[in-house]
Amino acid sequence: MDIGLVLGLSLGIGIPVAIIIGMVIGYYLAMKYFKKQLNDNPPITEEQIRSMYKQMGRTPTEKQVKQIMGTFKKNNK
Repeated sequence: MDIGLVLGLSLGIGIPVAIIIGMVIGYYLAMKYFKKQLNDNPPITEEQIRSMYKQMGRTPTEKQVKQIMGTFKKNNK
């Protein structure tokens, strides 16, 4: 068989396979990094929760604040 034909076929199959594998690995790493960032730097803080309660005319207990933060962290896993 001609070496050029074999090389052409292997490159024709290998490049799309490499691209797909790279996309899968890239997606996995991006999701892992994104979840780590959400855990380290949550988009809402306890102070913001207290502020929301005060805007509604209520004074939150520490238990309520911790419960909301716990629910938020649980949902982000």
